[in-house]
Amino acid sequence: MHSFPNVTVDAKANVYFDGQVVSHTIHFTDGTKKTLGLIYPGKFHFGTAAPERMEIIAGSCEVILDGTTETHIIEAGSAFDVAGNSGFTIKVNDGICEYICSFLPA
Repeated sequence: MHSFPNVTVDAKANVYFDGQVVSHTIHFTDGTKKTLGLIYPGKFHFGTAAPERMEIIAGSCEVILDGTTETHIIEAGSAFDVAGNSGFTIKVNDGICEYICSFLPA
């Protein structure tokens, strides 16, 4: 189980795709941030400004990184990285996929 001591949390949710993807942003004392979220069944595309690491903490998903055609199956306890100024398509077939998104240095 993950816990993050000494953080500030944005109470206002980040809501995407009519509520099918919902997250909250947490801010660390060193200035970094992460988002913690849920993805309901469906297929969604996200663009990235900065590099990101998506850690799946519950459920599973299928991911295709922009510029590729290979589908990666990501199970709970695994992660994938996305380059900055890029994107990815994520598909959840059933259940809820829970994630931690870390914004990485460029």
